Amino acid sequence: MSEAPVAGSNSANKYQLNDDQLAFLDSVRRFCRERIEPRAADIDATSEFPIDLFKEMAAVGFMGAPYPEEWGGAACDAVMVCLLLEEVSRASGAVGSSLNAHISLASSVIAGHGTAEQRHKYLVELTSGRKIGAFGLTEPSGGSNAAACRTKAVRRGDRYVLNGAKAFITNSTVADIFVVTARTAEGSGSQGVSAFILERGMKGFSIGKDDRKMGMNGSPTAQLFFEDVEVPRENLVGDEGKGFRQFAQTLDRGRINVAALSVGLAQAAMDAAVEYAKVRNQFGRPIAAFQGIQWPIAEMATDIEAARLLTLNAARMYEAGLSIKKEGAMAKYFAAEASLRACSAAIEIHGGYGYMRDLPVERFYRDAKMYQIGEGTSQIQRMIIARELLGRYDF
Repeated sequence: MSEAPVAGSNSANKYQLNDDQLAFLDSVRRFCRERIEPRAADIDATSEFPIDLFKEMAAVGFMGAPYPEEWGGAACDAVMVCLLLEEVSRASGAVGSSLNAHISLASSVIAGHGTAEQRHKYLVELTSGRKIGAFGLTEPSGGSNAAACRTKAVRRGDRYVLNGAKAFITNSTVADIFVVTARTAEGSGSQGVSAFILERGMKGFSIGKDDRKMGMNGSPTAQLFFEDVEVPRENLVGDEGKGFRQFAQTLDRGRINVAALSVGLAQAAMDAAVEYAKVRNQFGRPIAAFQGIQWPIAEMATDIEAARLLTLNAARMYEAGLSIKKEGAMAKYFAAEASLRACSAAIEIHGGYGYMRDLPVERFYRDAKMYQIGEGTSQIQRMIIARELLGRYDF
């Protein structure tokens, strides 16, 4: 990994990070280079979830980064969370993906909409890293139309009985605490969807086998199955029928974090391409001397810069209490597409070696592809941006 820092290679701190953010970035980068990056290839090759690394990240506060100290968190602002996720993803896409699912999705719903009792019972366990979280929205029947939830929850006395399934759930096979949606009212669209907290081991709650994926190996995904799962009434998050709105708000913030993850993979790809271009010789000189190599690297650098600026701007807007629906979607859309372009270009710059698993660039590409899909496809992001600009048109 090259020394090209998120805060810029010059001393002017071009991203205008404050002292706390710069110090945090320095400590995060050091941890990622020393503890995560050396393990990345092996994590991908074995597809094993690195539980020991997550315990180490818990010890330094990463697992509760965005949350207040009273709930066991590290009280990081939105910019610091983006810096964290970018650097972790730059070191390992798989570790970044699972960390994000834990802090940005599962924990976020409980922190933002849970009761004091739920926060003390579940959130503190998540922020401390004693438990790992997962977030269940997507179903086998589809993900983009999240309001068309088929998992059902029927109220029976002081409990809800859940039946249904979820699909492609990150951290599913290693998680202890799950936040999932289920329909509590028929024919009500998104207004009939509620959110619940489930625990591993509840009767009737089972987890499928690890999905065999193109990338993000070591960040497990699988289906969740609910067969007459009895969930206590106190595990309902917020008001009945308001779960979709809670998840939508979580995804608005989550898109910024996914943008940061995408930037991290893109930066890793460019680091590798620049380093290789300087040492690979053809026709008597380094390939960095050829315009055919210089131009794609220049395009990569410009894409990454634009994606990072979009991401940090959206994070600062969130921190200021401003609406980020459009800006978060823009950051996620652009960063995901830019990341895939950068990873593809890095493979081409490496030539035949780039296609081999001996070098990391093919892994970067496989990992980056997920972010065109996860937490809202690029097509959905375009739709959100257009609706924010033009208004909603239903035909």
